[in-house]
Amino acid sequence: MPQTPHIERHFTASDTIRDIVIGMSDGLTVPFALAAGLSGAVSSTAIIVTAGLAEIAAGSIAMGLGGYLAARSDAEHYASERKREQLEVQEKAGAEKEEVREIFASYGLTPEQSAPIVDALSKRPQAWVDFMMRFELGLEEPDPRRAFASALTIALSYIVGGIIPLSPYILLATAQTALITSVGITLLALLIFGYVKGRFTGTRPLRSGLQTAVIGGVAAAAAFLIARAIT
Repeated sequence: MPQTPHIERHFTASDTIRDIVIGMSDGLTVPFALAAGLSGAVSSTAIIVTAGLAEIAAGSIAMGLGGYLAARSDAEHYASERKREQLEVQEKAGAEKEEVREIFASYGLTPEQSAPIVDALSKRPQAWVDFMMRFELGLEEPDPRRAFASALTIALSYIVGGIIPLSPYILLATAQTALITSVGITLLALLIFGYVKGRFTGTRPLRSGLQTAVIGGVAAAAAFLIARAIT
């Protein structure tokens, strides 16, 4: 009988998706809260737009720089650990072989079963180091271009996210009308973004969307109430 081919459907969130999530989530939330807070203190949309654009510029640079430094740190950490592992393979081969046996033992292999694999790895130093990096340290070699790509992706995502809550203040004449409109479109954007994020990350999309919208709404409400109380 013909058999249905086995197709595995696993999703692993890529680095780019993670960077978009980081940039968009902050970009939608922080300028939204800032604009709402200013709406409780001033009536001029020009002031709100100016402050909002300044925040988007500063926030995108800060977030992008943070992504760049994080990616560079990952690459430097990997390079440092790989050098150390290469020295250990050369100078402490016996101890490293024992560590390989322990790794296979954790998967249920006996010393007799793992012995041929350990012997084969010891004759291929590069593969041996690769194996130890992956299974002993749990480290994957970072993409050397990731730092710049991560910075750019996070910064652009932050800008796109930040323009959404600020756009009503650019297009409408009064701050109160703009606030109501901004609340509506931003909560909708947060809900959609959270839903899409849930689909990509493998969590419940509707739950993810509601959580994202609630967090953004609470942040904006807190900023508005604090500004209104102060003024």
